[in-house]
Amino acid sequence: MKKLFKRFLLLSLVVFVLVLAFDFLGLFSFLEYKSYDNRMFVTAPSFSADEDIAVVIIDQDSLDWAKENLGWSWPWPRSSYGDIVRYFNKGQASCVAFDMMYTEPSLYGQKDDEDFALANKEFGKTALAVHFITDEENTKAVFPIPELKESAGLLASVVSVFDSDKVARRNRYGFIYQDTLYPQLGDASLYLSGDLTADDLREKIENNKTVNLRYARSLNNYIPYSAKQILMSYYAIKKGHVLDEDMIEPENFKDMSVFVGVYAPGLYDICSTPVSQSYPGMGVHVSLLDTLKNTNEIKPLPLYANVLLIFFMSLLGAASILILSFAKKSSSAFLVTALTFVVPLVLYTGFCYALFAHNVWAAYVGPGAAFLLAFISSMTVGYFAEGRQKKYIKTAFSQYLSPVVIDNLVADPSKLKLGGERKEITCYFSDVQGFTSISEGLDPTTLTAFLNEYTSEMSDVIMKSGGTIDKYEGDAIIAFWNAPVDLSDHGRRALEAAVECQKRLEQLQGKLMMLSHKPIKQRIGINTGYAVVGNMGSRMRFNYTMLGDSVNLAARLEGQNKAFGTYTMCSDESRKAAIEHGCTLKFRELARLQVVGKKEAVTVFEPMTEEDYEKRKSVLEIFAGALNLFYRGNLEEAEKVFASIADEDSAALSYKTKCQELLKVGLPAEWDGRWVASSK
Repeated sequence: MKKLFKRFLLLSLVVFVLVLAFDFLGLFSFLEYKSYDNRMFVTAPSFSADEDIAVVIIDQDSLDWAKENLGWSWPWPRSSYGDIVRYFNKGQASCVAFDMMYTEPSLYGQKDDEDFALANKEFGKTALAVHFITDEENTKAVFPIPELKESAGLLASVVSVFDSDKVARRNRYGFIYQDTLYPQLGDASLYLSGDLTADDLREKIENNKTVNLRYARSLNNYIPYSAKQILMSYYAIKKGHVLDEDMIEPENFKDMSVFVGVYAPGLYDICSTPVSQSYPGMGVHVSLLDTLKNTNEIKPLPLYANVLLIFFMSLLGAASILILSFAKKSSSAFLVTALTFVVPLVLYTGFCYALFAHNVWAAYVGPGAAFLLAFISSMTVGYFAEGRQKKYIKTAFSQYLSPVVIDNLVADPSKLKLGGERKEITCYFSDVQGFTSISEGLDPTTLTAFLNEYTSEMSDVIMKSGGTIDKYEGDAIIAFWNAPVDLSDHGRRALEAAVECQKRLEQLQGKLMMLSHKPIKQRIGINTGYAVVGNMGSRMRFNYTMLGDSVNLAARLEGQNKAFGTYTMCSDESRKAAIEHGCTLKFRELARLQVVGKKEAVTVFEPMTEEDYEKRKSVLEIFAGALNLFYRGNLEEAEKVFASIADEDSAALSYKTKCQELLKVGLPAEWDGRWVASSK
C-alpha cells in the first residue's frame, strides 16, 4: 500500500509538471479556444440581447424595395443614410453607428454627401467608421471623405481583434492614431453619453486591454429592423401620413443605441466567432456594446487558479491507481473503472460550463489533459506493476474509444504525424450545376439549410460505400476511396456511389426545390490513379487529403460534363478498375478528351445503370457508331448521324456542333479524334 501511494504521488507530480509545461508552451491553445467556443454557444441562450440596442440592416428586401420604388441601385445615395439619421434624431436615439466605410465621394454628386453630412451635424451623435491598416513599419488610417468626417459626432475604429485561429472572441476598446483617440464602434454610444471617458479609454488602449465578448446566438436576437421599414416610416412621417402596421414610430427608439450595416448576400462582411463561423461583422461591434453595458465580459481565472486546477486534476487522475487496486478483483471492476474515468470528467465539464454561465473562463483543456494523462499513466503503471492488467485496460477503454482507432494508433503512431504515402485511389469531384445563381436568390439561412441537406445526403451515400470525404468547398464535395482503409474494389465502389448519388438527388428534388426554387443537378467527375494521400498541413493543424495529377484529372472531368451535357463522367482507368471487380454498371464512351494542362488525351465514359442503358439503348448505339466516324475523321457523315439523335441526346448535340466547327476550319494534320477542352 505504501509503494502504491508513492506511485500515486510520483505520477501526479510528473503529469502536473508535464502538462504545465505543455500549457505554457501554448500546445493546448487551439483546443482551449474550441472549448471556449462551445461554452459560449451552449450558454448563449441564458443571456438576453439588450433591449436598448437596435440593429438596422440593409437586407435584400430593402435593396429590392429601394430599386423598385425609389429607383436606387447599389450603392444607395448618401441622402438615404441622412434620412435614417433624421429618423432616429426625431426619435431621440442616443447614438447611430454606421458599420460602413464612406471613403469615396457619392456617385450621386457632392450635394448627396452634403445631405448626409447635414443630417449628422443636426443629430450630433452619429458614429462613422475609421479603418486602420497596420504593417511592420507604420499604421495607415482610412477615414471617411472630408465632408462626412467633419460632420460625424464621433469617428470610431472598426478594427477587430482575432485570435490565432482567426476567431473574433474579443475586441479592443479603440485605437490611438497620431495621439488622437478613436473609440471602438461598439463603445461609441457609451463614449458619447459619458459612461466611458476619454482618459479611461486611453489608459485601456495604451495597456493593450481587450474585452472578451459575450455573444448572442445570432444577430437576429437583437430583432433587426430593415432599412426599408425605417425609410418607409420616415417618408410617411415627412408627408404627414398615418403610419401603417408595417411601420414604426421613431419614439420607440428613444435613448437606444442604433447600429446600421449591410446584411445582403454578397455585400456584408462575415467573420468567425465562438457561436458561428459566418457571423455578421457588425455583430462583433454590437456584442461589444452589449458586453460593456451589461458587464458580461468573460473574465479568465487568474493564472495561479488554473495552475491549481491542473494540479488537482493530476491528483484526481492518478488516484485511479489507488481506486482500481481495490476494485480489480471485484465483480464490479468494470463499473468502477467507468465511473473513475467518466464522473470526474463530467463533473469538471459541468463546473467549467457553470462558471462560464457566470462569465468566468476556467481552463478546460489543460486540467482535462492532466486528468486523462494521469489516468492513462496510472492504468499503464498498474499494468506493468501487476502484470495482469492488459486485458482489463483494453476492456475498459474499448467502451470509450473505437477499437479500430485504438488498434491503428497503437500499431502505427506515425499516423498522427504529418506526411503521406503514394497509392492508387479513386477520386471523386462533384458540384451543383448553376449554384452561383441559386445562392444569389437565397437568404443566408435558406442557403445554409439547402447546403446542409444536399451535402449530408450525398456524403451518406459516399461514406456508406467506404469512401473518405476529403473536404467541402461550398457546394462541391471531394472524396476518395482506398485510403486510409484499403479497398481493393475502390473503382467499383466509387462509380456505384456516383450513380447512387445521382439517383438520390432525383429523389430529393421536391425537398431541395422547396428551398432553392430551382431544379437541382450535380456534375460528377471520377478518376482512378496514383496519388499521395496522408496528413498534410502544419504541425498544429492538418487534414487527411490527396494530391497528384490523377486528382487534378478527376476535377477536370467533373467540369467537362458541361461540354457534353452529361452529369457523370469517369476515366477509362476507373471503368476498368470497376469492371475488374464485378461492377454491373453500363458505360457509354464519350470522347478521347484532352483536358486543360494535359498533352495526352484520356478516354472518358458516362456510367449508368443497366436499366437506364436499356431505356436509351437505341440512341446510345447510334451515338457509338457516330463516334467511330468522328474518330476516323469522317466528319460529314458523323455530323449527320449525330444530328439524327441530337434532340434526344445532349452529347450528340455537342458533337454535332463540334463537327460543324471542324468542317469549317478543317482537320488538324495529325487527327486522332481527340476532343480538346477549351476550359477547365
